[in-house]
Amino acid sequence: MYTLLVVDDETKIRNGICNYFPWNEIGFEIIGEAKNGRQALDTILKQQVDVVLSDIKMPVMSGIELAQELYSREISTKVVFLTGYKEFDYAQKALMYGVKSYIIKPTKYEELLATFSKIKDELDRERQQELAIPIPLAADATVHLPEAPEDPIEEQGYHEKKIAAIKAHIMECYRDVTLEEVAGLFHMNLYYLSKYFKKWSGQNFSEYVISVKMEKAAELLKDFSYKSYEIGSAVGYDNAKNFSRAFKLYFGKSPREFRDSPP
Repeated sequence: MYTLLVVDDETKIRNGICNYFPWNEIGFEIIGEAKNGRQALDTILKQQVDVVLSDIKMPVMSGIELAQELYSREISTKVVFLTGYKEFDYAQKALMYGVKSYIIKPTKYEELLATFSKIKDELDRERQQELAIPIPLAADATVHLPEAPEDPIEEQGYHEKKIAAIKAHIMECYRDVTLEEVAGLFHMNLYYLSKYFKKWSGQNFSEYVISVKMEKAAELLKDFSYKSYEIGSAVGYDNAKNFSRAFKLYFGKSPREFRDSPP
């Protein structure tokens, strides 16, 4: 059963979607409702949400802004838009943020069924990719883990090994590492990897990469022979201002303030 979050600023529409469509029969469980994109994002950051069915025009945060936030944070939650005819072109622009589909209001049973049956098939395929992911040990060596065991304790260890291998690669290639590159290396679907990493490590992929970069930068700042911009470049920030901004967001201090503070 996959989890679904319904987002619309109109209570009547939310209730209709939640209560008058047989979600359980097609493999989905509604785990919550939200009246704007901000509420939806807060929910997604706190728990696993596989799919969001969202209106576009809402107060506080629109559906487009929600999709953009999920895309920029590399969160794998799939987005389906509810849209009026006048918003159709607007909805199409959101495809760049990974929006899976859009359903024209008023919603029709057949369209909901077709759209979400297709998404369930895609989620099923992504889940199957959990099996036999190779772990890189060296440039010329890989080891394939066996399929996930059925015993819960053994399964936990199995997934921990996969996450450890992914983290080891990030630690080694932190400067230029990307979600796409790691997905290819470990033979995983891009969106599945993002969801998998969050589930088994407790962190978003992008958050972990940033933490590795920032901790390495802090270590290099202790060596006064390096200039700040050189350290930024060493950890993947070719723009010195972007590096300083990211460093301050992470440590609460600029690189200069960090370097000047007592140990």
